[in-house]
Amino acid sequence: MSDATQFTPRGPRPRRIFSAPNIFLYGTLTVVAAYYALPLYVMITTSLKTMDEVRAGNIFSLPTQWTIEPWIKAWATACTGINCDGLSRGFWNSVRILIPSVILSISIASVNGYALANWRYKGAEFFFAVLMIGAFIPYQVMLYPIVLVLRAVGDFFGFQLYGTLGGLVIVHTIFGMPILTLLFRNYFSSLPEELFKAARVDGAGFWRIFFQVMLPMSLPIFVVAMILQVTGIWNDFLFGVIYTKPDIYPMTVQLNNIVNSVQGTKEYNVNMAATLLTGLVPLVIYFASGKLFVRGVAAGAVKG
Repeated sequence: MSDATQFTPRGPRPRRIFSAPNIFLYGTLTVVAAYYALPLYVMITTSLKTMDEVRAGNIFSLPTQWTIEPWIKAWATACTGINCDGLSRGFWNSVRILIPSVILSISIASVNGYALANWRYKGAEFFFAVLMIGAFIPYQVMLYPIVLVLRAVGDFFGFQLYGTLGGLVIVHTIFGMPILTLLFRNYFSSLPEELFKAARVDGAGFWRIFFQVMLPMSLPIFVVAMILQVTGIWNDFLFGVIYTKPDIYPMTVQLNNIVNSVQGTKEYNVNMAATLLTGLVPLVIYFASGKLFVRGVAAGAVKG
């Protein structure tokens, strides 16, 4: 064997970094990223400027005089109608709505999905079909009937549901049920069926299999469900303005009142700061658990 044959390199040829496909791919990604990042950049820089600098008109320039006063005002002293306590009250109202709504909806939907995927009880397909129909009914169609139902249920049990945070929690829990049940059903169906059968052979029942077999393997789908619910509930405006009252408005309604206020001078820096504060919670949760979100989707969360 000659030396030339002995040392001939093997394997695939190395790819060129600056090939035409790579330039097109990364160029497209850069343009798309800039398109979505530019409004965020404008919001952040505007929120850190004084109003004199905002009125100068150059929205893309960095602040020459950095200030966090708009953020402080948006949080603590901006006026929303007759109240001038900023977004702080709406923030805590949103927290009181978000936490029980997310816990209840995910807990119930996970059990529903587990039962539909692994326990073929009588009427399961009909129940699942009803849930799926509910997922595609426009929210606007259900607004007034839900008002009547909340009032009737409250009158029957002797306490008020409509116009309370508890009533809004129930609404968010119910409306989150169809899509979350679908996600959990598809995820549990993608898990190896042998694990379920082995647990049944060992004598494990419904709840023992759920807590000791299914839940330890379901962190990614729970993260997917949490991100979907947190984003939907925290950013909700329609349900918040209809099913609550001014004293307990969520943060999104408070933001709308600040931005659309017709009293005094339009303070665009305060409006931008208020908008960023309102969207901060979903952004933090997504960036903190983004990898698990991708794992949950890839592991069967959206498979039919």
